[in-house]
Amino acid sequence: MTEYNDDYWMRQALRLALRAQEEGEVPVGALLVLDNQVIGEGWNRPIGRHDPTAHAEIMALRQGGAVLQNYRLLNATLYVTLEPCVMCAGAMVHSRIRRLVYGAADEKTGAAGSLVDILRHPGMNHQVEIVSGVLADECAATLSHFFRLRRAQKKALKLAQRVENKPD
Repeated sequence: MTEYNDDYWMRQALRLALRAQEEGEVPVGALLVLDNQVIGEGWNRPIGRHDPTAHAEIMALRQGGAVLQNYRLLNATLYVTLEPCVMCAGAMVHSRIRRLVYGAADEKTGAAGSLVDILRHPGMNHQVEIVSGVLADECAATLSHFFRLRRAQKKALKLAQRVENKPD
């Protein structure tokens, strides 16, 4: 059996991020891997599901728990294209994953070392190994492209509204 590396799995997570983008969501993808097998996958869906907890990481962890029939995901690795937020980091601690591998850092809300480090906080009852920066440029570019498009769409909408409301 082929043993896949972190780059391989992150590329799969990037594919899931594009699914989020196709649905109008912020393009973040996550993949949960155990023993070189995918046991969970997710992409951001909070807008479409009207669910603030429907982050890519949470979706992948939920699926992994269902597959294993256990909320403890011992020895699993979670691959995610963006550094997790506090909510997702907390879920990782509670699920007891072994490793988190993420692509782009999130300086504003990252909870795996950028803003805070929930996963290795000494007061937590479980510590998660963190590998950061895997395919970081590609992951960051996916997010940057999405937000650039979104800003352009908002600008075009404002311009169209001004033209529509302009007196003759």
